[in-house]
Amino acid sequence: MVIAHPQTRQFESFITNLSYARQMVRAGQALEVLSPKGIDTGDFYRAAWVQSIAALEHWVQEEILRRVAEEAAKDDPDMPRKLRDYPLPLYCLERVQRGESTTSEVVAERVRQDIARQTLQNPDAIAKVMALVTDVKVWREAAKWVNRWSQYRTSYDEKRLRGKYILLLRRRNQIAHDADLIDGDLKQRRPIGEADVTDALNWIERIALALAYALDGEASSPSGLPAPDPTSVEASEATGGDQLRQTD
Repeated sequence: MVIAHPQTRQFESFITNLSYARQMVRAGQALEVLSPKGIDTGDFYRAAWVQSIAALEHWVQEEILRRVAEEAAKDDPDMPRKLRDYPLPLYCLERVQRGESTTSEVVAERVRQDIARQTLQNPDAIAKVMALVTDVKVWREAAKWVNRWSQYRTSYDEKRLRGKYILLLRRRNQIAHDADLIDGDLKQRRPIGEADVTDALNWIERIALALAYALDGEASSPSGLPAPDPTSVEASEATGGDQLRQTD
C-alpha cells in the first residue's frame, strides 16, 4: 500500500514511534525461533500494541498544538468555531494587554496546558480536541479515506471506523491495565501472535493517516500533497492490508 504521508515533523515523529513498535514485533519473532526458556515472546507483541496507541495519542496532541498555533496566528474570523470560542482566563488577556504575549501565543499555551491534562486515546476525546482546528467531522471523513484507499472494497462509516479503533484500544487497555489476563483468571493470559499485532499496527497507521487527511477537509490532502491514487492501493478489510509506506 502506498499512501503519501503528511510532510510534518509531527507525523514523522509518529512514524518513528510506530517503528519502535514494529521493532518489538521483529524481536518477538526472532525469539520465537530460539524458544528461550522463561521468556514469553508474546510480551514483545503486547508491548508493541501499547506503544502503537501511545504513538497515535502523541501525534494527536502534537498535531493539534501545531494547528492551533497556526490558526491563532492567522487572526481569521473564519477559524474553527471551537477555537474561536475557546475560553481564556483573565490573566492571559492581561498578558496580551501588557504586551508580554501575543494573542496567538497565549491561546497556544492555554490549549497546550489543557491538552496535557487529557488522555487522547478515546475516539470521542480525539474528535473533541480535533474540533479545535477543523469543523469537519473527522471520524466520518477518515472513514471515507479508508474506503478510497481500498478501492471501495470496504464500506466503513464513522461508526464502524470508531468501532474498529475501539477494539484496538480495548486490547491495549487489557494489556496495560489487566496484564492481559483472561477475565476471572489470575494466571492465564489472552493469546497473542505476530499476525495479531502486525494487523493492529497497520490499522493504527491507517487510522492516523485517515485522520490527518480528514483534518484538511474532504477535498484536500495533508501538506498540499495529492490525494492517493485509489488504483495504487491494495487492502483487505479483514487484514488491513500491507504495511503503509511513505511515497518518495
